Amino acid sequence: MKCLEIEQVKKLTGTVRISGAKNAAVALIPAAILADTGDVTICNVPDITDTDNLCDILKHLNVKTKRASESVLINAQEMKNVEISEEFSVKMRASYYFMGALLAKYKKAVMYFPGGCAIGKRPINLHLKGFEALGAKVTNDGNKYTVEADELKGNNIYLDIASVGATINIMLAAVKAKGTTIIDNAAKEPEIVNVAVFLNSMGARITGAGTSTIRIEGVESLHGAFHEVIPDRIEAGTFLIAGALAGENLKIDNIIPEHLESLLSKLDEVGVPLEIGDDYVVVSKGENYHRTNIITRVYPGFPTDLQQPFTVLLTQAEGKSTVEETIWENRFMHAPYLEKLGANVEVKDKKLIVVGKTPLVGTTVKATDLRAGAAMVVAALIAEGKTKIEDAEHILRGYEGIVEKLTNVGAKIELKEI
Repeated sequence: MKCLEIEQVKKLTGTVRISGAKNAAVALIPAAILADTGDVTICNVPDITDTDNLCDILKHLNVKTKRASESVLINAQEMKNVEISEEFSVKMRASYYFMGALLAKYKKAVMYFPGGCAIGKRPINLHLKGFEALGAKVTNDGNKYTVEADELKGNNIYLDIASVGATINIMLAAVKAKGTTIIDNAAKEPEIVNVAVFLNSMGARITGAGTSTIRIEGVESLHGAFHEVIPDRIEAGTFLIAGALAGENLKIDNIIPEHLESLLSKLDEVGVPLEIGDDYVVVSKGENYHRTNIITRVYPGFPTDLQQPFTVLLTQAEGKSTVEETIWENRFMHAPYLEKLGANVEVKDKKLIVVGKTPLVGTTVKATDLRAGAAMVVAALIAEGKTKIEDAEHILRGYEGIVEKLTNVGAKIELKEI
């Protein structure tokens, strides 16, 4: 088991360069197998365990894969459509994108139910409903799913929930379907736009990505392409919150501020000093922070992936704040550990009540999931003494070089095996 040991920091100053978006890269890598000819090169790929695990699946499928610096080169011309075993699928949620890509390419996909963070019920029924609407038959034997079709035909698909995963997976399956597919109530996240731009560069015909209606005109084949992963807005948001707690002119660089508008608005409301540039934000610790309430929403609302780190900031704001989680029902698992650090927090139904301002004191805590782990890191930076974060593997799934990045701006942080 890995753990992070972090000592209280006096100030974070310097520049943090944000990596490519995890939530885009984990869809782009499976999407690359749709190329019938030529090489696919994806650059600005974060070096995290989730992308490593996806590349392992590519190798399992006999896809030629080469990683160099921040890029991944993929050639699927000798690919074999074999079952993706539970050994691979259970390591991450995003393994399910191979389901849509394999269905489009071979009209058949066999794989086990995907893994990922235990933040609530995470069914794939919307994905399967979309595949069935395109003409596929879905069967399952325990956790093993087989999705196959004699032919895929475009259709009108309405998503009951604006799911990012389902939107992308249906796009992947539909790019080679005959005719037109329309996805209504589609998710609007920037990562979806990034995937659509990538597929279009390979020869797909997708319009409307980033809106609630996406239109896909099926094509017969796709080709190689060069593509860049957008900056990770969740990583950027996590470092912005860290800067709000301990920063002194901390520059968060290589970002798209428009993707962070909901967070930046809340930081401003709380009283965080911000300087917003074209591709950066400079953040410093403010003197007195005000209470606020947040409600997580699908994009462009406040991201569920940032509510856990943001909760730490609320512990340093005067008064009673509330955090309402509307996306996942089990995303307050960080609360007991915040309380252990000294925070005054209480979970009531889907709301987390935070009463501040409270000093935090270092102790041993756990990263129960990726973003809860990020919250523990942010809290440890301001907690008196030393904090030990167990199960740090969760954190490494989504934050490239977090130890080096924090060390470079003044933190005392070590990754250890225990």
